[in-house]
Order: sequence, then C-alpha cells, then structure tokens
Amino acid sequence: MSKIQNKNLKLAIQKEGRLSDDTLDFLRKVGLDFESYQQKLFSTVRNFPLEILYVRDNDIPNYVSSGTVDLGIIGQNILNEERPKVKKLLNLRFGFCSLVVAVPKESTIFNLSDLTGKIIATSYPASTRNFFKKKNVSIKVLPISGSVEVTPVLGIAQAIVDLTSTGSTLALNDLRTLANIYDSEAVLIANENVVTSEGKNILLTKLLTRFKAVLSAKNYRYVMMNVPSKILPKLKKFMPSLKSLTNSKVAWDGLISVQSVIKEDFFWETIEKVKTLGARGIIVLPIEKMIV
Repeated sequence: MSKIQNKNLKLAIQKEGRLSDDTLDFLRKVGLDFESYQQKLFSTVRNFPLEILYVRDNDIPNYVSSGTVDLGIIGQNILNEERPKVKKLLNLRFGFCSLVVAVPKESTIFNLSDLTGKIIATSYPASTRNFFKKKNVSIKVLPISGSVEVTPVLGIAQAIVDLTSTGSTLALNDLRTLANIYDSEAVLIANENVVTSEGKNILLTKLLTRFKAVLSAKNYRYVMMNVPSKILPKLKKFMPSLKSLTNSKVAWDGLISVQSVIKEDFFWETIEKVKTLGARGIIVLPIEKMIV
C-alpha cells in the first residue's frame, strides 16, 4: 500500500453517492491516471503529483478548511448549507440539481405564504431558514437526516425542502414543486492557504489548466465546412475564430475549406446562418480539450 506524499496536492472526493461516478469520469478526462474501487481509501495519481482521498461528502468541507487536504469536489448545495471557510475555484458543470420546496400533490398549499406556521422537513435547515426569512414567511423547520419525502405521508410535516435533479423522486412520492431555492452543481474548492503556498500553488495552476481545458471543450464544437470564398468576410463577422484566418485550402467550384469552433449555446443558430450563405459539407466534431 502506497503512502500519501506530503509534497503532493491532496484532493478529497465523495466516496460513494450522487457525484461519485461523474467526479471519477471528470478526473480521468483531464488525463489523470489512477485506480479507484469502493474499498479504496486513497489513490496516488501515476502521472501527476496528486493524492485522491475518498470520504463522505459532508466531511469534505471540514477536511479542506482544516488543511487536511488541499482541494475538494463537492456540490454547491453543501457550500450554501455549511458556509465553510474555503475558496471556491471552479464550477465543474456536472452534478446539476436544485434545492426545492415541495408539497403533496393534493395539498391546498399553492403559494409560499400558505406555509406560514407550517412544519417543513429537510436535510438543509440553514438553507431553508434563510430562504423563508428572505420571503418573510414564518415556518417551523424539522431537520431530517434520512429520506424527507415520506414525512408528509407520515403527517409530521406539511412540506419538504430537498434536492432534485429530474423530479422523478418527487413524482414517485406524489409531491409537486412549489418553489426553487437555488440550483447546484459540482464545484472545486481549495484550502485558503494552498493558493499562497509557493510549491503547491505551482501544482494547483497546472491542475487548473487541465480542468479548464476540459470545461472549455464542453462549451464548443469543432466545425469543418466548404464555403464560397466570397462569403468569408460575412462569416468572420459572426464567427470570431475565423478573424485571424489568412489561408484556407481550396476545395472546388469556388469553394474553400475552413475550420472553426462554435459555442454550444449558439451552435444551431450559427449553422443555419452559414447554410443560408452557401456552406456545404458541414462536419461537426466534439472537442476533447481546449487550451485558451
């Protein structure tokens, strides 16, 4: 069994749970080579000075804030609930979910004000209290560590506050969403001292470069197409990556071959424009990593 190296960065991730598989998948996408299986407590990355610790998700903020580990990957919901003294570095664009207020489908409660004086069961008491305080609605919070969905059926609460991603769990328990408190996703957090530690800051910068390269690639598509040479000035107006284009391979029939990247949010709108202008043979490819 290998030992944890003190000079290496140490990253705590969820041992098992909602973020586990996506976290491991993301770390491998950034090119980290390591072993992981359920009984393993920590892994040494073979191709980067990084140790990965597998712990309970609720323990990660304390490990990071105390300096036991340098970095952690957790849900934004835990940051909102516990407010630990850590530095948030990146949104990681997976593990999307929302913290919502939900009531039974047949309930006569249709507005937040209808919950005045009612009992709300939740595993997120701080977030719940803060939300209703801002809405000027007085409620009673019942902290629950297990499944909160059953509390209305048991008659011990009139509503719940819980995380949902697809809404299927709420539907299975005959609950409907009344309000959204906040949206959450996986985030990378750091001990406040790691960014000032000369040795570890160098490693952190290298690791962040890898993370950002994968995250940037998620937002773009690589496009190859043949276009009439006369429309190139028009293309450059709404495709910024073509502005520095000085030489393109001649295809045929007055067409030239160009390559570009298109942001996912505007992909279809852009493709429709270039087709209208006469683009042909459009090929779209995913981008694995993008250094910007």
